[in-house]
Amino acid sequence: MTSAPMSDSVLAMLRPAEALPLFGRRVLLTAPRTYALRFAAAILARGGLPVLMPTIETSLLDDYAALDAYLRRLETFDWIAFTSRNGIEALVYRCEQLGLPPMALNACRLAAIGKDAERLSELGLRVDLMPREPSPRGIVDALRALESTGGAAILVPAPVVEGVPEPDVVPTFVTDLQRIGMRVTRAPAYRTRALDGARYAPELALIRQGAIDAIAFSSAAEVAAFLAMLNAPQDHGRCAICCFGPYTAAHARRMGLSPAVVAEDFGSFDGFAMAIARHFTGAKPAHSG
Repeated sequence: MTSAPMSDSVLAMLRPAEALPLFGRRVLLTAPRTYALRFAAAILARGGLPVLMPTIETSLLDDYAALDAYLRRLETFDWIAFTSRNGIEALVYRCEQLGLPPMALNACRLAAIGKDAERLSELGLRVDLMPREPSPRGIVDALRALESTGGAAILVPAPVVEGVPEPDVVPTFVTDLQRIGMRVTRAPAYRTRALDGARYAPELALIRQGAIDAIAFSSAAEVAAFLAMLNAPQDHGRCAICCFGPYTAAHARRMGLSPAVVAEDFGSFDGFAMAIARHFTGAKPAHSG
């Protein structure tokens, strides 16, 4: 009996760090705690040195009256569209608090993107739609291709954004769903708030000193919160700006940044880490002297 071959990630961890594409690179991750560890693991697997500096935090709401009311009448919705894992976890949490089994969500057809769809499957939930493009726009395009979506009711779990202007991702998603004839209910599911830069004096000093090779943004809110922590554009001028897909990159450009890396595979952090590694292949680290 032959054993299964080792995965690429396991093989990478057994290779000398010097042989990996991100060896010696300090990559600052602005992702919230809920995502940062998975992203950091992808950077470490390629020899990089992740520097964690979450610029936003996601947390539970104080008041779930609106979401709870929607969950008690799931039969009135045809679809639930998840645009983030936070939305999935929030709905499952509220189902448990209300004494509903998470499987109750299967009363609706479920749409999710990338790894979020895998999370639904892990929870025993049915994934009815997973678009080829792992983005809210991908969900809209996939729904448009179906004949049964005209007039259908769709629930969209969304964040309540505090401390920075709300990025246009969810509002645009809601508008696009309405344009294809769906009846959209946006449900407040969790809080996204900008964090105070005062807690990150050491990390911000590394950026200003040029000791950080790359700053990796996985969402538009992270970009806005990060820029609020800095005094001047030259503070991050020696860092490669890296964005998790074209939507985050577009927001970064609107805020005055020039992305050096835009991940084409934005369905997982592994794809993002690969894009960052390709950018740095053959170049010297900023702090190598």
